[in-house]
Amino acid sequence: MGNEINVTYITVGGYVEINKYRYLYFSIMFTVYVLIICSNSVIVYLIYIHKSLHEPMYIFIAALLFNCVLYSTNVYPKFLIDFLSKEQIVSYYACIFQFFMFYTLGSSEFLLLAIMAFDRYVSICKPLRYPTVMTKITVNTFLVLAWFLPASHSTVAAILAAKIKICNSNLKGIFCNNAVFTLHCVRPKPVTVFGGVCLLNLVILPMLFTIFTYTKIFLISYQRCKTFRRKAAETCIPHLLVLISFSYLAAYDIIIARVDSYFSKTARFVMTLQIFLYHPLFNPFIYGLKMKKISKHLKRFCLIKV
Repeated sequence: MGNEINVTYITVGGYVEINKYRYLYFSIMFTVYVLIICSNSVIVYLIYIHKSLHEPMYIFIAALLFNCVLYSTNVYPKFLIDFLSKEQIVSYYACIFQFFMFYTLGSSEFLLLAIMAFDRYVSICKPLRYPTVMTKITVNTFLVLAWFLPASHSTVAAILAAKIKICNSNLKGIFCNNAVFTLHCVRPKPVTVFGGVCLLNLVILPMLFTIFTYTKIFLISYQRCKTFRRKAAETCIPHLLVLISFSYLAAYDIIIARVDSYFSKTARFVMTLQIFLYHPLFNPFIYGLKMKKISKHLKRFCLIKV
């Protein structure tokens, strides 16, 4: 246990040779951020303007992509500022806010994917009941819960983190995720327990529900005709690919937080970048190319612009 210190600003100490590569880092991250905003926003816009896409599945896809834009906006602007700054610093309470937004939006993705799995199950396996189950009220309720539940959990976690005594002003990371706990003199047991509760409620249970639901869909479709199996695969595989991609990145975040002492600074830097570089571009790529209705409108949109 170290000595408590009064901290207003903390140093973001996870960057590797930032003075040497700052303009390279900035160019890459700025390009990726623009691509993320444009690719996700175009599909959200297409879903918004075309009435044929005003179905629960596409509404949930739009919500997922919008969440992806917010998720990226929580970190990319700060990255870009850090790359061009002589000192990489952040106020402690701004760090706590970034921590809150990161886990709220990250958890929302798991819940949205679970909701989409339920939507596909009702649509494919209970088609006659679909209009009465997936009503406008049900869709809106699911969307509210997908953001409210993670926000309520993350609020408690952020308040608990903000109250812990600080003994270190150097953040072992490039943004404020679980790395904020490395700043604290000691990690109280209630914080650890509540972190486990959040992980169970917002990540593990939604992920297990999603996997179980898609497994059930594929088992039922296997017993049906070839056309039915093809329809199930066309609508479910994109969602599963997104789940696998995001679960992989969530595992990275947990590994970095729990066993970061086993990794060099460069390894931690590269691993952390994985969370933001690929997945936000993966979502629009999958949904833009693999979902036939969206792909059709996207091709038409691109031809008009050209």
